[in-house]
Amino acid sequence: MSIIKKAALYFARKEFCRNAINERADLSIFKEKLKVSVIAGLVLITVSYLLGIPAVFIVGGIAAWLKTPKFGIVGILLIYGISWLLFILGIYLAGPEYAKALGRWIARVVLEKILGDEAKKIASNPN
Repeated sequence: MSIIKKAALYFARKEFCRNAINERADLSIFKEKLKVSVIAGLVLITVSYLLGIPAVFIVGGIAAWLKTPKFGIVGILLIYGISWLLFILGIYLAGPEYAKALGRWIARVVLEKILGDEAKKIASNPN
């Protein structure tokens, strides 16, 4: 038995994964109308990616061009920190219910792909 299948069997016995399989976790929560806080959170997450990755390269390039590594170290850390703060605030605003729904769906889909019908058997009787 492969290590991937052993790991899948282990996780399929965990309560989170069992519930996801038994309840046929889906992404129906994303079909509902989004709240303003969720939209703001998703916008902040997007901005954090758009700001963080290109800004690190730009600041690094400027630091190399000016031949001042201190500027690069401080600038990259500052931009990266701001990007992470925006990302964390975005996740907080977007709400845990969406992350949980996505996690449950991913767990169900991955375990069913690896284990097939065996996933449903294990979820209904974990011992």
